[in-house]
Amino acid sequence: MSTGSTTSTSSTPTGSTRTALVVVDVQRDFCEGGSLAVAGGLAVAAGVKELLAGDHGYDAVVATRDHHIDPAGHFSDHPDFVDTWPPHCVVGTDGVEFTDPLATGDFDAVFDKGEYTAAYSGFEGRAADGAGLAAWLRAHDIDRVDVCGIATDFCVRATALDAAREGFSPTVLSALVAAVAPERVEDTYAAWRAAGVGTREG
Repeated sequence: MSTGSTTSTSSTPTGSTRTALVVVDVQRDFCEGGSLAVAGGLAVAAGVKELLAGDHGYDAVVATRDHHIDPAGHFSDHPDFVDTWPPHCVVGTDGVEFTDPLATGDFDAVFDKGEYTAAYSGFEGRAADGAGLAAWLRAHDIDRVDVCGIATDFCVRATALDAAREGFSPTVLSALVAAVAPERVEDTYAAWRAAGVGTREG
């Protein structure tokens, strides 16, 4: 999906720059057939897998996951799809897993978020060893990140904005995202532009 203006950057590291790909929440519940399906989610999963199968040039590839246990008011029987949602990505269910053809082994680290809160940004997540995303990226000498995944207007939006705040010069891969509300996604692109987040088709 693409909207708004684009800023051209390269995902291939040059000189001393080290770049990571951050794949946001490409999980079964967020793809077609899931409890909170986003149109285009399966296409995002396939596109990410194709990217990873090639000579992608990233120095690290990480993923984030919604990983809910009891996220309080985040779940609702009457969701408004803005602040409240149907139950999704519940620990112990199939919906929390990565969508085929993606699998845990595709990633150098996975950052789970939202056990007891909403947690839209991947920077709220923790790896199995307890490391936060920002700390992990710095420990691996990452200077910049490319971001893709689901959903453009929620978790991808928040993750990209936090990446900018943390100084990782983010670029969103606009061909590898899918939005909950495509008709309103220009607001997200405007917020990214204001924060210095770049966008690129692929």
